[in-house]
Amino acid sequence: MLPTNEIVLDRALEVAIDVARQAGALLRERWGRVLRVEHKGEINLVTEADREAERLIVERLRAAFPHHRVLAEEGTNHDGEAEYRWIVDPLDGTTNYARGYPMFCVSVALERAGRVVLGVVYQPILDELFVARRGGGAWLNGDRLRVSTTSGLEKAFLATGFPYDRALFDEPLRQWSAFSYRALAVRRDGAAALNLCYVAAGRFDGFWERPLQPWDMAAGSLMVEEAGGQVSDFRAAGDFLRRREIVASNRRLHSAMLAVLAETATS
Repeated sequence: MLPTNEIVLDRALEVAIDVARQAGALLRERWGRVLRVEHKGEINLVTEADREAERLIVERLRAAFPHHRVLAEEGTNHDGEAEYRWIVDPLDGTTNYARGYPMFCVSVALERAGRVVLGVVYQPILDELFVARRGGGAWLNGDRLRVSTTSGLEKAFLATGFPYDRALFDEPLRQWSAFSYRALAVRRDGAAALNLCYVAAGRFDGFWERPLQPWDMAAGSLMVEEAGGQVSDFRAAGDFLRRREIVASNRRLHSAMLAVLAETATS
C-alpha cells in the first residue's frame, strides 16, 4: 500500500493537470476577443479572463482538497496551518494575452511543508502540458525533459523579464546589457513560468529575473530541477521563493550567470 502522502500527491497531480487544462481551455476560448482590461499598476494588467480562470481553478482545488491552503495571483489566499499549499497563477503573461501575443500559460504548483512537490504549466495555444513531480522527473506531453548541454555564455540562449515598476528598471537594464554582450542571444517575452519550462526543455539555457512572486516561479522551478537543471536566488542560495528572485540554468552556466548578476547588482 502506498504511503498516505504519496496517495495525496497522486490525486493532487491528477487534479492539477485537469484544472490547468480547463483553465487553459477557458483562456483559449476568450483569446482574441475584446476584453475588459484593468491596471493593477502603471504597466501591470489584469483581465476578466485572469479572474475567471482563477475562480475556476480555486473552486475545483478547494472542492477536491478542502483542507489545503491556496495562494493565487488575483487575490485568493486561503491560509491556515495545513501541510499543503497550492500556488496558482491563472494567467502568466497577461499583457501578452491582452494583446494577442501567444506567450502565456496557466501555472499550478503544490507545496508540502514549504517545499514544492509538484508543478503543472499549461500553454493552451500550443497545447503544451509541462508536468513535474519531485523525484519523478519533468515531462512535456508525456516526453521526458532534459536541460541543454550548452557550456559557455557565448553559446547561451537566455531569457529574462523586467519588473512592473519602472523605478526598478536600472538594474535589469544593466543585466540585459551585460548578458547581451556575452551571450548568443537574450529574450524578454513576459511569461516567467513558461520561460522556466523552456529552460527545463532545453529551449533556453538559462533564465533570471527579480522581483517575482511565488506563483511566477513555483511550478517552473521544480520543472528545471527535475530536468537536471539548477535554480537559486541571485546569491546562489535556495530561498528564491521568499527572496522573490530566481536564476535557473542548465547547471553548466549557473556560476557564470551568477557572476554577471553580481557584477551588475545595485550597490
